[in-house]
Amino acid sequence: MARVPYTEKDVELVARMMRAEAEGEGKLGELMVGNVIVNRLVADCLDFNDLRSISDVIFQIQGGNYSFEAVQKGNVFYNRAREVEKRLARDVLERWRQHPSSYALWYFNPYAPCPPSWYDQPFTGQYKLHCFYEPAPNTCESVYMR
Repeated sequence: MARVPYTEKDVELVARMMRAEAEGEGKLGELMVGNVIVNRLVADCLDFNDLRSISDVIFQIQGGNYSFEAVQKGNVFYNRAREVEKRLARDVLERWRQHPSSYALWYFNPYAPCPPSWYDQPFTGQYKLHCFYEPAPNTCESVYMR
């Protein structure tokens, strides 16, 4: 059973986002970005209460800006997804999860060492240039359900 319901359009969106946000970090880095996308859809808490689809996650606006820098700036997000990213996106939507992104709802590249918390959310680990953050204890139990 898939972690979240999805369509081929969702596969394309996740694949494009994975490529745009983490192409330089290889397949594993792309998978971790994809996992954060799925986690945000699963989470029904914090900034992610009203997200009901992959499209809602990808195009979410917070503070007047898109949540993902790749959508905001446009860069390669608007390029077509390649088959390799589509396969990775399906893996994430179906079942893939790995530390430090297992339950992470946020990631970013600080261009410096990863801070121990980010907006009061605890640091879970780093993969190449991205730092990953899970929700603080007892703030988002739903992210751990699927």
